[in-house]
Amino acid sequence: MNTTSLLRRLLLASVATLGLGIAQAQNFPAKPVSLMVPYPAGGLSDVIARMVNVPLGKQLHQPVIVENVGGVSGAIAAQKVLSAPSDGYYLFQGSPNELILSPLANAAVKFKSEDFRLVQIVGAAQIGFLARKDIPANTVDEFLDYARKMAKEGKPVTYASVGPGSFYHLLGEHLSKVTGIEMTHVPYKGGAPANQDLIGGQVDIYLAPFGKNYVDLQKEGRIKVLAMLNKERLESVKQYPAITESKQLKNFDFNIWTGYFVKKDTPEAVVQTLHKALTETLNDAGVRSGLETNSLLIAKPLPLAELSKVYSEGTAQFRGIAKSINLQPQ
Repeated sequence: MNTTSLLRRLLLASVATLGLGIAQAQNFPAKPVSLMVPYPAGGLSDVIARMVNVPLGKQLHQPVIVENVGGVSGAIAAQKVLSAPSDGYYLFQGSPNELILSPLANAAVKFKSEDFRLVQIVGAAQIGFLARKDIPANTVDEFLDYARKMAKEGKPVTYASVGPGSFYHLLGEHLSKVTGIEMTHVPYKGGAPANQDLIGGQVDIYLAPFGKNYVDLQKEGRIKVLAMLNKERLESVKQYPAITESKQLKNFDFNIWTGYFVKKDTPEAVVQTLHKALTETLNDAGVRSGLETNSLLIAKPLPLAELSKVYSEGTAQFRGIAKSINLQPQ
């Protein structure tokens, strides 16, 4: 076979493969879709997934099966998605915790945030500024004055997190840095033990994803809710000050969103199909009611171009905070 014939055959094979790929993308989905949740069943991430999977399946006309794969701060589930074909049949439900912070904090995580593409955001968890019940402060400003006094006495206040490199660890370190007040990090293996020690007075504060359980704990006098890290008072938590109402932390507003991701090289036609289906799912009354019941801020569906910008800006923001506190992968 001469060189010209060989090149012609290779070209024809490439065109045929491309045509097959386009046809598969146009027929997507032709089988069930897996929704990867990076934590065990029973937690908030799992609850969200099981609110979404059935309505999403109706939009896609195929079952959406929830798979719970915990471990390494969500990185095991993320890596499973990356190891699968780039065909859209593995959808990852994640947040900055798993896809932005995990690679920065854990040396064993080898993927980059840019290996994923954000298809839609479902909602955001509000962050509460929680304190032990007997702390001598009832506002954020009073707490900071107290924390400053304790630091000068060589007894810095403590803040809880769900582990080194987590979003809540970064918030605590960032709080210490922007106020110039020394604080001591107390990491836990999850939210439950952190809550237990906050209630027991073993840790001073916890910047935590806010749920209705904290409303009950505050009413029972077992913790204090000093503020919400929101720009303004929201209807669902209007009894608590927004962080912007404080004098010393006016720009310390944060939340953490949950979204749906695919591998970055997933065919555009598949991404468009998933984006349309997820957008319609977010308009489902049952999904919206479920998110509100769990104190989540319902996301406004965004076009793909804007989602890329949100993800890029979020990645830059968290990398900036990690750099500012000298976060090193362990």
